Amino acid sequence: MRLVIAKCSVDYVGRLKAHLPLAVRLLLVKADGSVLVHSDGGSYKPLNWMSPPATFRTTTPAETELEDGVSEQWIVQSTKTDDRLIVNIYEQLHESSHDLGVDPGLIKDGVEADLQRLLAEQIHTLGEGFTLIRREYFTAIGPVDLLARDADGATVAVELKRRGDIDGVEQLTRYLELLNRDPLLAPVRGVFAAQQIKPQARVLATDRGIECLTLDYDAMRGVDDSSTRLF
Repeated sequence: MRLVIAKCSVDYVGRLKAHLPLAVRLLLVKADGSVLVHSDGGSYKPLNWMSPPATFRTTTPAETELEDGVSEQWIVQSTKTDDRLIVNIYEQLHESSHDLGVDPGLIKDGVEADLQRLLAEQIHTLGEGFTLIRREYFTAIGPVDLLARDADGATVAVELKRRGDIDGVEQLTRYLELLNRDPLLAPVRGVFAAQQIKPQARVLATDRGIECLTLDYDAMRGVDDSSTRLF
């Protein structure tokens, strides 16, 4: 990765046009071919960028640009479109290059697979007397996260999400419509379980007779005892 801090102006030319006037900025040139322009504020997002695949070249500015004080010009050309990122550098304040090596990628904590495994192991979280039929119960339109039976022997389909929104409720609704056609399973009711459920999703689920369950991931992992909390 190449890091350059420079007094520069930036123009994006192509399907849209955007201009960043002269200011001191951080320029990132990454090994994957992307170039990102950052300021010292405005959140974590770059002010402008070019995504890979792209070609990078440094050119000598035109005479009029040299007269304006431009010392170096970067042309970052997309290989898929006519889009270009043009960086006019007036003064370079810092430059360094670093080999970051191969990144192992983000290891997420609390993803849906973990929630599914934990809830299957702690099926009593759904209610007393619940038993697990199986995880990833296959249907013609996709696998149901968990299929269980309640204390009365009725079938329950569980859809798990980290953040529950309307799309998740719609997904569970489709599963329920299909499962209820099977005389060996019907009647099947649904439980929509997530670490966080959006209000709109809760309203829709309630309207369709689907129970909502908020999961405490830390408590399920045994790293947080909710009974000891004041709030």
